[in-house]
Amino acid sequence: MSEIGRHRRDKPATPMLSERARSRLSRRFYVLTAASTVVPGLGLIPSRRRTGQVMVGAFVLALVGGVAYLLSKGVTTSVLEVGVSRRALAVLIPVLVVGALVWLFGIVATARDNMPADVSGRPRVAMLLFASFAALLVIAPAAQAARYALIQRSVIGEVFSSIRPEGAAAPVDAEDPWEGTDRVNILLVGSDAGPDRTGVRPDSTMVASIDTTTGKTVLFGIPRNLQNIPLSPDSPLRAQYPDGYSCGDQCLFEYVWTLGEDNAGLFPGDPSPGLTVTKDAVSQILGLDIDYTTIIDLKGFTELVDAMGGVQIDVKERVCIGCKVEGGVVVGTTGYIEPGVQRLDGYRALWYSRSRADSRDGDFSRMRRQRCMVGALINQVNPVSMLRRYPELAAVLKKNVAVDIPQDDLSAWAVLVERIQDGGSIKSLPLTNKVIDVTNPDYGVIHTKVRDAIDPPRRSATKKPTSSASPSATPSGSSTTEPTDELADITATC
Repeated sequence: MSEIGRHRRDKPATPMLSERARSRLSRRFYVLTAASTVVPGLGLIPSRRRTGQVMVGAFVLALVGGVAYLLSKGVTTSVLEVGVSRRALAVLIPVLVVGALVWLFGIVATARDNMPADVSGRPRVAMLLFASFAALLVIAPAAQAARYALIQRSVIGEVFSSIRPEGAAAPVDAEDPWEGTDRVNILLVGSDAGPDRTGVRPDSTMVASIDTTTGKTVLFGIPRNLQNIPLSPDSPLRAQYPDGYSCGDQCLFEYVWTLGEDNAGLFPGDPSPGLTVTKDAVSQILGLDIDYTTIIDLKGFTELVDAMGGVQIDVKERVCIGCKVEGGVVVGTTGYIEPGVQRLDGYRALWYSRSRADSRDGDFSRMRRQRCMVGALINQVNPVSMLRRYPELAAVLKKNVAVDIPQDDLSAWAVLVERIQDGGSIKSLPLTNKVIDVTNPDYGVIHTKVRDAIDPPRRSATKKPTSSASPSATPSGSSTTEPTDELADITATC
């Protein structure tokens, strides 16, 4: 009886020890699997010492090298330089894929090595789910990063040029890639080309002049109805137009592109005579050398705004949609954009930017609205939001945007972009009828205004600023104040 009693008293002890062992092994599984999730191969060291140590060592070396690269160039510059280099992206993509697979191997091997042999039921399911979740934490970001890198490499190849335009300001191979270059001037063209239109008439023409040292930028808007367009002395069109493109309201700036295309024979081997003549005319109008060009068509603008999630605008005046003038009468109106602060989708944003049939000041009112639109888009660019929407944005860029900046120069442009973001301001000066006489423009006066905008004359220290120069002079939320046509910060023009 004593032996039976002892057996009965000892029997419960065995399951208790087994539970402790299971609990210890379960904790070991979770801890080591988590360790391999945080640091590849760390949880493998107890079961596969050499493999785990090699994986951890490679990870540490890669981490140290990456941190050193970021510290040497700065985080923003480093990310931009990699993001705009097709070569760097070509290396990054397989590195991401191989690195993720090796990391995944570490997680799976750790989980397999440390899964208790006799665990079953819900505890086993929980362990498998934990290991799967750990693997997903590594694979999902790596797959997304590789996808974005592939998209970005494709965008660079399709949007940007492989050849630098002749005579364009070029970066140098130095610590400061813009050493020796004071300014870079970029022509921005909103093209109205489409299946229902003949030829190209720039719907919006602006020039961004960038100070390469400070990043300060001035945006000049050129009206479509500008007359007496000057041409450079060496233009092939000078024989036909010795006094410039000047024949009253039949020779407006908006027809300059078509003028080049109609005289393509004077530009042998030129793939876009219209663009060439437009660049030449813009250079003469502003007194600036045009280095590079960016072209976006109207459909592309609509899709771009939609891809960004719309744009918030403080509409100052009622704007008609679908409208045009025929025989002096506004026809075709399908709706209106009413005054007030509102978010516009791509379609309404396009009509806000280009409608002129029912405006008080026609083209000039439209130029003011275009400046407001540019300012609003710049203000509302959110890196997190743009990253989330990047695949859609990239598709729009590839279909509708062309930039003749060479792909090999993009790392230098990344430096310039950082300067614009860090310390530069973006101001704009639209050449409306309140600034110049568009029917009989004095280009000497225009050149002076341009020079003063990019290099403001020093003012007396005792001169007090007027109330109109104060950003706070206009009440916020106002929908009746007309935007100024003078030089102003583009993010505060509306």
